[in-house]
Amino acid sequence: MSDRHISQHFETLAIHAGNTADPLTGAVVPPIYQVSTYKQDGVGGLRGGYEYSRSANPTRTALEENLAALEGGRRGLAFASGLAAEDCLLRTLLSPGDHVVIPNDAYGGTFRLFAKVVSRWGVEWSVADTGDASAVRAAITPKTKAVWVETPSNPLLGITDIAAVAQVARDAGARLVVDNTFATPYLQQPLSLGADVVVHSLTKYMGGHSDVVGGALIVGDPELGEELAYHQNAMGAVAGPFDSWLVLRGTKTLSVRMDRHSENATKVADMLTRHARVTNVLYPGLPEHPGHEVAAKQMRAFGGMISFQVAGGEEAAVEVCNRAQVFTLGESLGGVESLIEHPGRMTHASTAGSLLEVPADLVRLSVGIENVEDLLEDLQQALG
Repeated sequence: MSDRHISQHFETLAIHAGNTADPLTGAVVPPIYQVSTYKQDGVGGLRGGYEYSRSANPTRTALEENLAALEGGRRGLAFASGLAAEDCLLRTLLSPGDHVVIPNDAYGGTFRLFAKVVSRWGVEWSVADTGDASAVRAAITPKTKAVWVETPSNPLLGITDIAAVAQVARDAGARLVVDNTFATPYLQQPLSLGADVVVHSLTKYMGGHSDVVGGALIVGDPELGEELAYHQNAMGAVAGPFDSWLVLRGTKTLSVRMDRHSENATKVADMLTRHARVTNVLYPGLPEHPGHEVAAKQMRAFGGMISFQVAGGEEAAVEVCNRAQVFTLGESLGGVESLIEHPGRMTHASTAGSLLEVPADLVRLSVGIENVEDLLEDLQQALG
């Protein structure tokens, strides 16, 4: 039975898509195929198309089918990390001399990949406020092959109108790439809004338990999917079977976790807006957020990520991070536990001195699924 015949409801697809019962034992959870090679039935006689686990592995296949179904795509591909997925995508889409428009607010690792790695390959890039479709249009050149978007963005929680920017990219003959890590396919499905490629760090909400590193690409165009699969195999940075199994376990509870993340974050953001030591709160669920209306249009809820600025500057922001107790001081995001960090010194240190440099007084929260009263009390004592 195809995934399309299982259900069109996200919660059901999350549990059943790609999760075929084991034909030998009837196990309802796909096995971990911890194997490198496969017995062939004669030269070229592959069982189910499997010959070597870099090329394909049944556990990874289950995850890739699940991811494609959740994003409403035709092909999903799982990688060893989010940056491995991005690297494969860029080397598939681009050639030396090509140009990419990137956001003025992006994950530090993505910026580093463009600024320090891809640029050495002869690929050019320029920065635009992707929340303004006209600014994206102005940044496009005759050499532009891709427009890169994060929405919500990391760490300033900017919102891009995916449909509007998709039209701008399409008019220029460029591909629109949307990093959907913060929103997840439960809250937002960029392919349905006109995007060509969806990128995920599976490490974050998709895995959901801070116990796995992974990345993914999902596309709606089967031909592009084949090109990406060729490069995935040729470059080799694939997701291992156990990592694939962990993420597949995580996606089953994605909807209930994201509901709780969003519910808790809404209450945390409301408290922060009323705190005397907080000068600015960045959360798309707040009516005063400049991207609120667009976010409400293209997202089911507003997610679990919040950033805020603290009176007293950088040292005050660092002190808030150090004083937190229920919020764990650490990088990454999207786990069941709440995390706090200082982007300028941690996740976004690579953007220092660039157009993407983040405010020094900024604190970023990944709001978990604990009791929200404990989270509010912890932030209040951390702020003093």
